[in-house]
Amino acid sequence: MELLSHILAQGEVQITFPQQNEPFTQIVEGQCYQALCKIKAIIEDDRLNDSECFQKIAMQKEKRGVWSYQTERYLHGVYYDYQIPWDGEIVELGDPYARGCGVNGIRSMVVDLNRTNPLQWEHDQRPKKREENIIYELHIKEFSWDESGGFSKENRGKYKAFTEEHTTLFGDGEHSTGLDYLKELGVTHVQLMPVYDYGSVDESNDEEFNWGYDPENYNVPEGSYATDTEDGAVRIREFKEMVQSLHKNGFRVIMDVVYNHMYSLESNLNKAVPWYYFRTKDDGTISNGSACGNDVASERPMCANYIVDSVLYWAEEYHIDGFRFDLMGLLDVDLMNRIRRELDVRYGRGEILVFGEPWAADETAIEGTAVPALKKHIAQLDCEIGMFCDDTRDAIKGHVFEAEIPGFVNGANGLEEKILNSVRAWSTDGRNVKAPSQVITYVSAHDNWTLWDKLEKTISDEEERIRINKMAAAMYMTCQGNLFFLSGEEFARTKDGLENTYNAPIELNRLDWERAYRYTDLRTYYQGLIALRKQLPGLCDKSEGAWKRIFEEWKTEGVVGFFVDNTGKVYESKWKTLCVIYNSTRETVSKELKEGDWEILVDSESSFRWKEGKKVGCAKAAPKSVLVLGQRS
Repeated sequence: MELLSHILAQGEVQITFPQQNEPFTQIVEGQCYQALCKIKAIIEDDRLNDSECFQKIAMQKEKRGVWSYQTERYLHGVYYDYQIPWDGEIVELGDPYARGCGVNGIRSMVVDLNRTNPLQWEHDQRPKKREENIIYELHIKEFSWDESGGFSKENRGKYKAFTEEHTTLFGDGEHSTGLDYLKELGVTHVQLMPVYDYGSVDESNDEEFNWGYDPENYNVPEGSYATDTEDGAVRIREFKEMVQSLHKNGFRVIMDVVYNHMYSLESNLNKAVPWYYFRTKDDGTISNGSACGNDVASERPMCANYIVDSVLYWAEEYHIDGFRFDLMGLLDVDLMNRIRRELDVRYGRGEILVFGEPWAADETAIEGTAVPALKKHIAQLDCEIGMFCDDTRDAIKGHVFEAEIPGFVNGANGLEEKILNSVRAWSTDGRNVKAPSQVITYVSAHDNWTLWDKLEKTISDEEERIRINKMAAAMYMTCQGNLFFLSGEEFARTKDGLENTYNAPIELNRLDWERAYRYTDLRTYYQGLIALRKQLPGLCDKSEGAWKRIFEEWKTEGVVGFFVDNTGKVYESKWKTLCVIYNSTRETVSKELKEGDWEILVDSESSFRWKEGKKVGCAKAAPKSVLVLGQRS
């Protein structure tokens, strides 16, 4: 077994195991850096004698700032810590590079990762890459916590819930929930909100809830989602079982990662090498562009190495298929491009999705010539790095922070040009966006109001709100780019109008599976849109020239229309040309069509018209709706 610590330091290093119950004050003399490792227990029969339960062992200095301890003893399941002398004081910390940890991430754990692999893990394969990406954002606990989901009591809110197949509403055997529901809906990617070890909940208290944007140990799964928080190997195995099950059921898995800040400056990274991994301003104050108390210094070499190694570790060890970077605007362009290159070398060009939020909460003290990965710098990013498009989001549904400011679907004027730009994923000649591959097209995510709650701020009548919700969905699902939506958007998910529920009770945040069948008409509309989207190469094309497929667009007040070259490059479609009309007015809008056999694919009532083959000679878009027609190939 081997313990490695890649920490920048000079001088002699000691790793120490004191005697059982001895106060942790005995430190071996050293020039600069010592480490204390406390053994708690060893799995299996190879236990230490009582007198050996706490020991001191010297670490060896290796090349390039690496310190190591090697032993023939089998240490799987051993918990350990370091102690480092800084400025005459002893700092106790966990291993910043730990692959395992104990409850709440306080103590690090030695892990034989092979022992955490589920049966057939070596044969696990990610589903085949597709041109269309339909990303569904989920929180582990929200997904299965509610009794209505029909999950077993012991697995509710846990990784293990994703291994349960054929769950139904209250176990009625009729109304699908869980994985079967996701398959019926048609999503291709499940994006998991933070699943690394985070610090904002007590893992031993199952009642606590948080979204988890509070990193503690970057390379260890969160323990509160494991069925056993005491054994550090359980969370690893159950995480892998979850990924394996999602892959088996046809879903790729995206991990929401937060490398821009940490839960606390009492983190292991900052304790190990104070202020190397975090930005400070010229006056010595802490940079806080994250609005979470600190900013990670991604532009510094060892910090960049740490982040790259972490991403590659999750992709390799846990078979993760994509990464969504929280506040990516706080990270630097060079780092993001490097991550893209490293993933491409290992897995093939664009095989692993990489995208993030192209903004920051505030200014950050980024150093030197480093360029932050903000929206305005998208041209400097690899075309296989995507960004959430807030312009499309706000143009469709209205201002994200001002509740009563509407968008195109709910009454705003003058947004027609922005809507047309959204259709092309903002990637025309002369624009910074290189291709639709760089754009995440969406109208709702975990942040801010749900789509339903936002619409409720501007539309009081529920029947009208459902109609407008359908319209908003049909609009972003007929735009180019990578599609993304919040879990439950398809059944009018509500958080009772609360904008920010990051630490609200699980009762408010949970997925209400009963609601999925209370709003069957809306959910079915989403299903039809997703199923149709997969047949439209003209909208799924991510290449640099894809925007040219949109032609003969027109606009009047409250109306946008366009045609789409829908011929296939990767796959063929039944329809060679599309005609799409967005009508936000209260009048029917008509448009003459070119000669040919045109049929209705989507209208205000149904998104499954494409199954009927109903022919039309003129395009007529009903009030407050989207019309999609297809010309047969």
